[in-house]
Amino acid sequence: MKKAIISVLRIVIGLGLLPLCVIAIRSLLQLILLLQNTSDGTVPPDGWALISGFLLWIAVFLMLPRPARSYVLAHELTHALWASLCGERVMGIRVNQDSGSVLLSRSNFLITLAPYFFPLYTVLVIAAHCIITIFFDLGPYRLYILGLIAFTWGFHFTFTIHTLLQHQSDIRECGYLFSYTFIFFMNLVGIVLWVLLVSPITSVELLHVLHAQGNTVWSWIINAASLFIKQ
Repeated sequence: MKKAIISVLRIVIGLGLLPLCVIAIRSLLQLILLLQNTSDGTVPPDGWALISGFLLWIAVFLMLPRPARSYVLAHELTHALWASLCGERVMGIRVNQDSGSVLLSRSNFLITLAPYFFPLYTVLVIAAHCIITIFFDLGPYRLYILGLIAFTWGFHFTFTIHTLLQHQSDIRECGYLFSYTFIFFMNLVGIVLWVLLVSPITSVELLHVLHAQGNTVWSWIINAASLFIKQ
């Protein structure tokens, strides 16, 4: 009975996340348009660094042997990290060439789905940058660091897509609708944050965009519901 209730609840939350995904997509597009309007129409050096790092990874992913073991390691470590953040015990990690597992005292949907929205290697690069800047000036290397951030995020993005195209027990465990909408939404949030961090767009402007797009999407939903009820 409890599992049935949880399954229904996840379906309801998954449906509720659909309009949030639409809001996030529209907000991201609006931020890109806003960025173009506030510049001279050219891509700034920071943007080229991010684009170059991402495209370099795509070339590596398509043309060279894929470092599957590195992804499996990141996948299982992310499970373990989020388990620790949630106060659970990590009792063992196993990593093979194409598969792995982690033994936990208990799990939840955040722990289960974390590898699909949390780019571990990207976070490690950012954390290392923050620590090193305490002792050294990394200003001259800013573009290289941004390129590395995009490179590692590309690693996360491509392997996440590749993994989701296969049958994953993590997805079945949390339910397909809830898992896909939650993963999609969280990755969109991450992309929006990248745009905010590397562009002149302020958090206030982001809030205005989110508010405007939220009003638009919810108006669509209310109007559609009204038409449905009238029929």
